[in-house]
Amino acid sequence: MSAQAPISPDEILLQAKQVTKVYPGTVALKNVDFNIYRGKVNVLIGENGAGKTTLMKILAGVEQASSGQLLMDGKEIHVSSPRDANRHGIGIIYQELNLYPNLSVSENIFMSHELTRFGTIREKDQYAIARDLMRRLEQDIDPNTIVGDLRIGQQQIIEIAKALAQNVRILIMDEPTSALSNIEVEVLFRIIRELKTQDVAIVYISHKLDELLQIGDYFTVLRDGALVAETHAGAINLNWIVEKMVGRRADSLFKHSEHKIEQEILQVNDLTLPRVGGGYVVDHVSFSLRAGEVVGIYGLMGAGRTELLESLMGLNSEARGAIILNGRNIAGLDIKSRIALGLSLVPEDRQLRGLIQKLSVSHNITLASLSRYLRMLALSSRLERASVRYEIDELRIKVANPDDLISSLSGGNQQKVVVGKSLLTNPKVLMLDEPTRGIDVAAKGEIFEIINQLALNGLGVLFVSSELKEVMAMADRVLVMWKGCITAELQKHEISQEAIAAASVGTQTSPETNTTQEAIR
Repeated sequence: MSAQAPISPDEILLQAKQVTKVYPGTVALKNVDFNIYRGKVNVLIGENGAGKTTLMKILAGVEQASSGQLLMDGKEIHVSSPRDANRHGIGIIYQELNLYPNLSVSENIFMSHELTRFGTIREKDQYAIARDLMRRLEQDIDPNTIVGDLRIGQQQIIEIAKALAQNVRILIMDEPTSALSNIEVEVLFRIIRELKTQDVAIVYISHKLDELLQIGDYFTVLRDGALVAETHAGAINLNWIVEKMVGRRADSLFKHSEHKIEQEILQVNDLTLPRVGGGYVVDHVSFSLRAGEVVGIYGLMGAGRTELLESLMGLNSEARGAIILNGRNIAGLDIKSRIALGLSLVPEDRQLRGLIQKLSVSHNITLASLSRYLRMLALSSRLERASVRYEIDELRIKVANPDDLISSLSGGNQQKVVVGKSLLTNPKVLMLDEPTRGIDVAAKGEIFEIINQLALNGLGVLFVSSELKEVMAMADRVLVMWKGCITAELQKHEISQEAIAAASVGTQTSPETNTTQEAIR
C-alpha cells in the first residue's frame, strides 16, 4: 500500500475536539476527535451504535455535545441548531429519508429555505433550479412530481438534491447510496468529485465497504463511542476497516451453511403485475422454493424485485397468476390470510413499512401476531412478554428494556425486530427485501447467520439484495431479474459474478463459449 505525506494543519477545515455526548444511562461519545479535511472525502466508519450518527447530528446542530469543541478554520464555533449549521456552511443528508411525501420534488428541495420575493414564494425559480438539479443528477424526474409517488431510490436522490441546493462548505452524507442503483451511485460519485474540486469537504458514512475504498481520502473509525483510528486511504485495505470496526477479519463474517433442502413449499406460475401505461412490472414470472432452501433474487434497480415480493404477499391487487403455498393457491387471498397460511415479508423500508416508531420494541415485535396472545377478550401480557424475550434472545437484539421505543435502537437491531415480528407469525416461507440495507458489516453477518439458521430449521427463504457478494455467498440458488422477467436461474455451482451481472442487464453467459448473448423470452 502506498504511503502519503502527512496533512498540514491548514488543510483541516473543521475539527471536533474531545467531544462527549451523554444521554440518560448511555455515553454515546467519549472524548472523540474528528478531523474534516478541505476538498476531501472524510470517511467515518463504525458499527451501528458506534456513535457516527450522534457525532454528525452534533456537527449539524440537531444535537449539542455534553462537552468538547468545534473549530472551523481554527476558530471555535457554536452550532446550537440546524440554522447555525447552515450559516457555517454545514449540510447533511440523513440516512432515514426526511421528506414530505404529500409535497412536490421542488417543494421538498426548498423546504425551510424557500426563494421569496416580497414575501411570496418564487415557484418558477424553484422549479427551474430543481429541474437543473435533476439534470445534474441524471434523473428524468419532473420537479412537480409528488415525492410519495417516487420509488425509494428516487426519494434518496431528492435528499441529495436538497443538500446540493444549498451552498455548503461541508456536506455530510449518511448512507447516501443505500437505495441507489449502480448507475445512480456512479452519478453521485461524479458529483462528489466535482464538489471536491470546489474545496467542499465531504463526510461520508456507508456500510458498503467497497464504496468507501473507492471514494474515501481519509478514514476515521469509531467503536463504542470512542475513536479507534484515523489514517489516509493509502494506508488501509478492506481487512483493516473490518478489524478496526469489529475486531475480526472480513472473510469471517459471511459463511454459507449446507442446508438440507426438502419438499417444494412455494410454486409461482406466470405471475404478472401490469405497469401503468402498458407492459408489466412483473412479467410472467415462474419459479419454485423448497423447504430449507435460501434463494437470492438479484437485479438492478427497477428490475421488479420488490414488486415481485409485494405481489406474492398480496400488496398489489392487480397481480395475476398462481401462487401455490403448501399445495394451496393463495392468489386472491388478503394479506392476513396469506400470513396465517405461512407467508411473511420483511419489507425494504423498515422505517415506513416494517416498524411503528411511536411503539416500543416489545409492541413492534408482537404487532403481526397479537391473536396468539388473546385470552377471552384480553391480551395476555405474560405470554406476550415471554415471546418478546424469546425473540430478543434468539436474534440477539441489543436493547436495555423491551419497553424502550423502537427508535432508540440501532439500524441493525431495528432490522432484527422486523425479522422477529415476522418469525412470530410462524412462517413457512420468509421473504426479505434488502435485509442488510443501511446496517453495518457486523450486523449484516448476524442477519445472515439468522437466515442460515432459519433454513436449517426448515424454512424456505427468499431474499432480495443489491449486494452481489451477499447473494453469491448466501444463496443456494439465484434468480436474476431484468425488466420484470427472470433472465437466469443459477444453481450453487453455476453462481458467478459474470453470470449474474450478464443476466441482470438482459444477457446470458454461455458456458460453452464463455460469451454473452441477448436474453430471448
